[in-house]
Amino acid sequence: MQVEYDGDVMTLNMGPQHPSTHGVLRLELKTDGEVVADAIPHIGYLHRCFEKHCENVEYPGIVPYADRLDYCAAMNMELGYVLAVEKLMGIQVNNRVRCIRIIMAELSRIASHLIAAGTFGNDMGSFTPFLWCFRDRETILDIFEETCGARLLYNYNWIGGLMCDVLPGFEKKVVDFVDYFEPQVDKLNTLLSNNLIFIKRTAGVGIMSPETAISYGVTGPNLRGSGVQFDVRKDEPYLGYEEFDFDVPVGKGEFGPVGSCWDRYMVRIREVKECCKIIRQAAAKMTPGDVQESIPKRVKPPAGEIYHRTECPRGELGYYIVSDGGLKPHRLKAKSPCFTVMSAFREVSRGAMIADIIAILGSFDVVLGEIDR
Repeated sequence: MQVEYDGDVMTLNMGPQHPSTHGVLRLELKTDGEVVADAIPHIGYLHRCFEKHCENVEYPGIVPYADRLDYCAAMNMELGYVLAVEKLMGIQVNNRVRCIRIIMAELSRIASHLIAAGTFGNDMGSFTPFLWCFRDRETILDIFEETCGARLLYNYNWIGGLMCDVLPGFEKKVVDFVDYFEPQVDKLNTLLSNNLIFIKRTAGVGIMSPETAISYGVTGPNLRGSGVQFDVRKDEPYLGYEEFDFDVPVGKGEFGPVGSCWDRYMVRIREVKECCKIIRQAAAKMTPGDVQESIPKRVKPPAGEIYHRTECPRGELGYYIVSDGGLKPHRLKAKSPCFTVMSAFREVSRGAMIADIIAILGSFDVVLGEIDR
């Protein structure tokens, strides 16, 4: 959308040290009074040469680097990578590994969405939901720490299996957590999601039409917030997700046009309940087995190329790997869902108020480690 203004346009820099940019992102705002004529994102402040590093590290050593892409959902980042290498090598893991991976991925999705909801509420001026979300996220991190010894960057998913098996009673612990957590989501909806002030600040703001979202390659909750029902777990299943019963929430435009900041936020809130359903089913499907039985002694894929995508908390994460038959990738490319949604930021932000820029960016839920790589 192109917006024409008669007044003088002033340039404002928001970031890269602004707390509401959720990382080292600089937004160059062209403003006409309180109205934003243009919003140009400037990225690259967190660039770590991820893809070039991968060309100089053997395949198993890349897992910790993958962790650091989206550090709010590291379990999902490393899972996507190991699944791509396993696909390239033709490795099949047993049922126990699949179930544990699904449980960990869905717990990580809940933890990530809790960060998104808590910080978004905080951006809009509500502090208590932030505390509630981080309180429940700590329980998930406790489970991760008990399993693999880490709370943020895990190196838990290995090519062909897992670092280690879960402890006895793991299934009961995760089911007890989701039994406790589901009522907390209802309380969060009462406190924040259905709060009139929050709705006024987010509904009708930052409208991204389905056509705009698709044309910019937007995926994940941001795409589903625009009413497009696409989820890689349903449309291109992996790890046996086709065997699980869960729904794919989409934006419905309850408080205004579909594709608003509220819709994108609400998709994430509804998704965490679907995560709970998946975790219960995966815990019930777990069977005994050796979680390291399929790990090869030497990871040396045949020459060839592969692309594999997974549904991460922020959208479709894809790994494109080119192998020359050696111990290191000839080329590795990571497709970032946050990078693609930031390409649409300029289009969605034109004509918004300055205060609404914070709402739009918060509803996109970007992580700069994944954008810059």
